[in-house]
Amino acid sequence: MLIGALLILTWLVLLVRYPLRAVPISLGALLLLGLVAGWVLWQEHRERQLLGRLELHLNYAPGPCPAAQPLRVTLRNNSGRALRGLRWDVTAHVPGTRINLVQNAYDTPIYQGPGDLQSGAQWQSCLPLPPLRAGYRASTLEFQAENLRGRFGDD
Repeated sequence: MLIGALLILTWLVLLVRYPLRAVPISLGALLLLGLVAGWVLWQEHRERQLLGRLELHLNYAPGPCPAAQPLRVTLRNNSGRALRGLRWDVTAHVPGTRINLVQNAYDTPIYQGPGDLQSGAQWQSCLPLPPLRAGYRASTLEFQAENLRGRFGDD
C-alpha cells in the first residue's frame, strides 16, 4: 500500500515538474492498461459463453448408481472446444422453490468433471450427495449445478 502511494506521488510530481515528457508516457501507460483490461474482460466473456454451452444434468438415481454415490451426473460438451477441467457446486431444491437445502460445510464433497472431454462428447458418472438439511429426502428434491468453473483447450 505504501509503495503504491509512493508511486502515485512520484508520478504526480513528475507530471507537474516535467509535463511535456510525463503526459505522453502517462497516456501510453494508460492505453496499455486499457488494452490489458479489455483483453481480460474479453477472455472472461469467452469463458462464460463456453461454460454456457455445456449441458450438465444432475439426477438422484439410486438404481444405476452405487448406494454411496447416488447422484448421477451427465455432462455434454457443446462448446466447440475441448474441456480440460470443470468444477461446480451442487444445490438442492424442493420442486417449485429456490431455497437451497444443501448444508455447506467443510466436509462437502468437491464436484469435478472429467479431466479431458472433447467437443461433442458426453460423460456420465455417479457422485456422492451433498449434506442436506435435516428432514429432507434426496428422492423428493431437484439437484442443480451452480458456480461452474472450467478450463478449455485451444483446439
